[in-house]
Amino acid sequence: MTAATPDLARIARARNGDLAVFAANGFAFASWMSRIPDVRELLSLTPGALGLLLLSVSLGSVIGLPTAGRIAHRIGAVNTVRLGMALMLPGMLLAAIATQAQAPLYLVVPGLFLFGLGTGMWDVAQNLEGSIVEQALGRAIMPWFHAAFSGATVVGALVGAGLTALQVPLVVHIGGVVVVCLLTVLWGTAGFLPAFDTDSEEATASTGKARSAWTEPRTLLIGVMVLAAAFTEGTANDWLAVAFVDGHQLDNAMGVVALAVFLSFMTAGRILGTRLLDRYGRVVVLRILFAAAIVGCSMVVFGNAVVAFIGAAIWGLGASLGFPVGMSAAADDPARAPMRLSVVSTIGYTAFLAGPPLLGFLGDHVGILQSLLVVGAVSIAAILVVPVAKPLADPTPAPVEPEPQR
Repeated sequence: MTAATPDLARIARARNGDLAVFAANGFAFASWMSRIPDVRELLSLTPGALGLLLLSVSLGSVIGLPTAGRIAHRIGAVNTVRLGMALMLPGMLLAAIATQAQAPLYLVVPGLFLFGLGTGMWDVAQNLEGSIVEQALGRAIMPWFHAAFSGATVVGALVGAGLTALQVPLVVHIGGVVVVCLLTVLWGTAGFLPAFDTDSEEATASTGKARSAWTEPRTLLIGVMVLAAAFTEGTANDWLAVAFVDGHQLDNAMGVVALAVFLSFMTAGRILGTRLLDRYGRVVVLRILFAAAIVGCSMVVFGNAVVAFIGAAIWGLGASLGFPVGMSAAADDPARAPMRLSVVSTIGYTAFLAGPPLLGFLGDHVGILQSLLVVGAVSIAAILVVPVAKPLADPTPAPVEPEPQR
């Protein structure tokens, strides 16, 4: 960073604001996912039909992600997060209303598509701000932001479990989530650092002349690693509760508790994992964690209910650092961070596009519980590409630009 680097109080405010933004995103996401068993029952969906419904969220995300970097470069991380929020929150509310009314699927899908579209934009922008704060502090804290996300998903899942047990209507639940997240994001984004928030002619020209991040082998391989991490994490988010209900004959509330166990240990791994990264490096830690995901997934599938809960915890630890470390690796060169983050996020979120229908298709044939074994195969592939996460030796200094008028 240059002499223009904000003071520590300004950085701390940005850090706290981005933590809040990550948390709001996670809370909103888990709140919807915690009601998936209820959505399935209200709409009388088979596993395959549920997978196609979840595909609409993934499709929206994948459409939003490739352009999010350029949008953030032009209108700033603040406005990009708020734009994503303006799509995501109304989308999930519309989907909840249609589901509660037991409307046909084609009336539920548009809301979930907006939910996914907004999530994609919001995700890239919050990770961009996280990389800016990380560079300003000069130490790795990206896992903390993702810990805020996953910690909020724990809260969202537990709240969802409680409201499910109390039979609170889906619309009432999601409506309250929308209000909480709206207020949180407006507060959090007010403190963001302005780096990369510029549409000046100089910055635009520099971006236009730069080599596309889609042609960079390291960026693409980081994307593959993040894809595997996203699949490892996302499969649990989408299917773990249903797998415990169908495969271990537990009720819907206990299925959500299993998801909460996974999310709790994933959050713990992200909070405590930064010390392991500092001591042993990215490559060693990620290899161990992807191996843990394989072990945990196997315990969920082959163990009894008690062993499966322990497996969910180990799986959560295994899924904890792959995604945030991938984001840090993509942002090692701060000057190229916006475009590389967009590319890596786009590749990574392909897991959310392919995962739901793949697991749903397999679930129709072998059962949802057994279909989770795909996570093990994906994690093996991730172990092979982990070396690309090794930090760059000499990244380009990050530019700090004036924030555009809002």
